[in-house]
Amino acid sequence: MTSKKKNKLPTTEEFLQYKPKRLDFEWFTNEEGLVGLKVPKFKSKHGKYFCKIIKKDNAFTANMDKLGSLVWMNCNEKNTVKQILETIKKEFPDEEKIDQRLFVFIQQMKNLNYLDY
Repeated sequence: MTSKKKNKLPTTEEFLQYKPKRLDFEWFTNEEGLVGLKVPKFKSKHGKYFCKIIKKDNAFTANMDKLGSLVWMNCNEKNTVKQILETIKKEFPDEEKIDQRLFVFIQQMKNLNYLDY
């Protein structure tokens, strides 16, 4: 019998207590304060070698908008999701459904293995 607890989604209150952390990616902020994240295309030796042969960079840059940039910079393993939500609510007071956007963004970043918690 498999455990249902393993696949159980966290409650909103549980999720708000998570402390997301950025994984080991090179990132930068541009002159506008927006984050660019250097993401490797390939992790295998073969993929890296292929990029070298065709003289292409083995990374692409994922450019974030203002909201994503602010969230990324606050995912430092110290701030809870609740604290990040409070920060972005102050910065974007007129943004609708900002809590939902934050939850989806963090979950997407985790699914892409850019963040962990």
